[in-house]
Amino acid sequence: MKIEAEWMRGGTSKCWVFEGEHLDETHKDLDSLLPRLFGSPDHRQIDGVGGSTSTTSKAMILRRPSDPDVDVEFTFAQVGIEEAAVDWGSNCGNCSAVVGLYAIEKGWVTPSGDNTRIVTRNTNTGQIIIQRVATPEGALPIVPDAQMPGVVFPGYRVGLGFKDPAGKTTGKLLPTGEATDTISAGGTRWTVSMVDAGAPVVIVKAEELGLDTARFESWQAGVKLQLDTLDQIRRQAAVRMGLASTVKDAARAIPKLAIVGAPGPGDTGTGDTADVNVMMLSMGKPHPALAITGSIALTLAASTPGTVLNSITGSEPRSILRLRTPAGVIETWSEERNGSLLVGVDRTARTIATTTLHLPELLGSAVEPSFASAAQ
Repeated sequence: MKIEAEWMRGGTSKCWVFEGEHLDETHKDLDSLLPRLFGSPDHRQIDGVGGSTSTTSKAMILRRPSDPDVDVEFTFAQVGIEEAAVDWGSNCGNCSAVVGLYAIEKGWVTPSGDNTRIVTRNTNTGQIIIQRVATPEGALPIVPDAQMPGVVFPGYRVGLGFKDPAGKTTGKLLPTGEATDTISAGGTRWTVSMVDAGAPVVIVKAEELGLDTARFESWQAGVKLQLDTLDQIRRQAAVRMGLASTVKDAARAIPKLAIVGAPGPGDTGTGDTADVNVMMLSMGKPHPALAITGSIALTLAASTPGTVLNSITGSEPRSILRLRTPAGVIETWSEERNGSLLVGVDRTARTIATTTLHLPELLGSAVEPSFASAAQ
């Protein structure tokens, strides 16, 4: 069996992009089809197209909707690596950046003006994301030339504006009704904020983890020593936010967990100023940059009195929030337009390959690999 697909980079993630009609033609259940295509379960994903990391084991499924007000509908799939499973519970903001570019490159949307507007809808959350792809003189640049933190090479500039993003998953910006809550995990009580905008996120204070807020470059080593406790916090937050009935049932992808702290004079890296230092976990490990859907939640948390993040950024209104991440400083923006709140960020995207994927006709049960006897 053969399946047409595009391999694309969106922001600091890579994903395989499929047209829904092509997947429909396989007559296969996507919860079985995608892990087999990606080579899961196997931490190497050696017999598939997965990249063996949480930021590269992703898929986007695009459709042209009947709704005249929406140009493209898309569904995000976080494909498990060690597990033959797919998490459909949230969206990926970085991979969302490929949707508008794909639509232009495939002729679904005709470029217009210096910035082409594409209205997209994420089916995981129902979120409307208004994308603006740079098309100077009505066309994509011959050579992509836009840069962004966390990516060495340029791509096409894509602006993502999340329309009225609060509560798309749980129904409320503050799912528990409180700006801060207390969670007990690892024998300690933690002060957290649980916020739903773009994606559900639980926010933890860096100080409570014993991290030096003035030395952001030292965080990763300290965080890795506390991953089990952080996962306990995240799973308890899933239950508090109504995302799971028990901590055992909590999904791997949501809620996301963000560690925040006030920037200090000892911060190193790019030297760019920031309003807050952030390290986010992705599928249980430190994210190399920042989950963009998570950055939307952080942006609204910063402007919500009483949250952990608001205690760092203050209540002064701001149109730009500067987040220091392991990949550099990322700016998010907020604006009122036509009675709606748009919260967004600029990304870049690029098509890496257009290809045909080969799928074995029989989707049998995976055999536990014998890594001890595998060739080095």
